[in-house]
Amino acid sequence: MPQTHQTDAPLLSVTGLRVRRDEAEIIKGIDWKVLKGENWAILGANGCGKTTLLAAITAYLTPTGGTLELLGESYGEAEWNEVRKRIGIVSTVFARRVPDDEPAMITVLSGETAQLGFWTRERKVDTRKALRCLSRMKVRALAERPWGVLSQGERQKVFIARALMADPELLILDEPCAGLDPVAREHFIGSLRKLAQSKNTPGLILVTHHIEEIFAEISHVLLLKKGKVLASGCKHVVLNSKNLSQAFGAPVKARKRPNDSGWSLQVGD
Repeated sequence: MPQTHQTDAPLLSVTGLRVRRDEAEIIKGIDWKVLKGENWAILGANGCGKTTLLAAITAYLTPTGGTLELLGESYGEAEWNEVRKRIGIVSTVFARRVPDDEPAMITVLSGETAQLGFWTRERKVDTRKALRCLSRMKVRALAERPWGVLSQGERQKVFIARALMADPELLILDEPCAGLDPVAREHFIGSLRKLAQSKNTPGLILVTHHIEEIFAEISHVLLLKKGKVLASGCKHVVLNSKNLSQAFGAPVKARKRPNDSGWSLQVGD
């Protein structure tokens, strides 16, 4: 019989999650739950544990304690390579592996089985779906364009299109605005907003250390400091000057832009 998944289970649930590297404990007992219909941002200063937490969730780094459930499957019981195919991951770590001469279409097609490379030449591929995914990110015109000539913003949109090829239930965006200038960042965030507003969009987890990148459709925030949860919950509760001053170790003021269009941070008393 085909395997079934618990539709009412949280998309993600971690309890007492710990990660140790050598003698240092990087993640120190994190409890966190992501429910269907929620979009989260993981926010914190450099070195707070965002990247390590992400690596543990996706099992690219083995947790040293606690429990982890992803899409109804328990870490240590399920085949995590198969679970990982049900999520989309957009990260510059993976993007750096794309050959400069590879057309954007090939990059997107590789998302069907979450494998980078030219495997698509050896099997039947769904080019129409790839074009639809590129169109969702407004970059269909780049289908035949080599990776090496794409701008950073175009690469990120192509990589999101790649993630969408597998119809993921959860989409993780690991600092997707890194390397973008202010104008390109605003355009890219606009693309993320349209994606979040569209039908059948997976749950989103945005990893960032810039409050300005937390757009309106992000509903919840996990705020980390030194490997621990400083605050977690609805973004309008978590994103306040007191919490952010503690997270970044300096007096800051959080300001909400009009019409829920985003946030800004002012450093100083």
